[in-house]
Amino acid sequence: MRFITSIALTLGLAVLTPFAAMAQKLPLNDLSGYLNKLQTAQGEFTQINDDGSISTGTILIKRPGKVRFEYNPPETALVVAGSNTVVIYDKKSNQPPETYPLSRTPLSIILAKQVDLGRAKMVTGHSYDGTATTVTAQDPEHPEYGNIQLKFTANPVELRQWIINDGNGGQTTVILGNLKKGGNIPNSKFDISRATINR
Repeated sequence: MRFITSIALTLGLAVLTPFAAMAQKLPLNDLSGYLNKLQTAQGEFTQINDDGSISTGTILIKRPGKVRFEYNPPETALVVAGSNTVVIYDKKSNQPPETYPLSRTPLSIILAKQVDLGRAKMVTGHSYDGTATTVTAQDPEHPEYGNIQLKFTANPVELRQWIINDGNGGQTTVILGNLKKGGNIPNSKFDISRATINR
């Protein structure tokens, strides 16, 4: 199960004219600004895995470069990104933790120190469905790493979901609950060498 290739929200569709939809699509500059102001956040999530199974848990975000997915039982996985590395721990497994460079995952796009969705060839899709603005983004230098689809609602701007399409054809969706923004999250939560201790 590819836990780190993940996150999305189920949103209803409203019937609007094409003109109205265009008028309500959130600009890329506004979305970049929202992400850059999102320094720390935590909340619940529901994850739809590539095989159709569903997992739940708590997500901790500390930009730049840090995220932690704590999965609820019966899952025994823990995913931590820190020190430019993603580590996947699974107590059920007798194998060592899986590790990946953060830069090779599409999640690195929104965890960057400075998010710029206006960068050339980064955004490959920008649409509005009557309820939310969806942006599809990739690493312009390495499109083979896959992409991330970010879904935002307005008034105020909120990140509601992301879907990660990895470079191997897998897709993971994670539905975000209401993110509690701000507050202090200890760096120890993202210490990949101590992650299993700090569960």
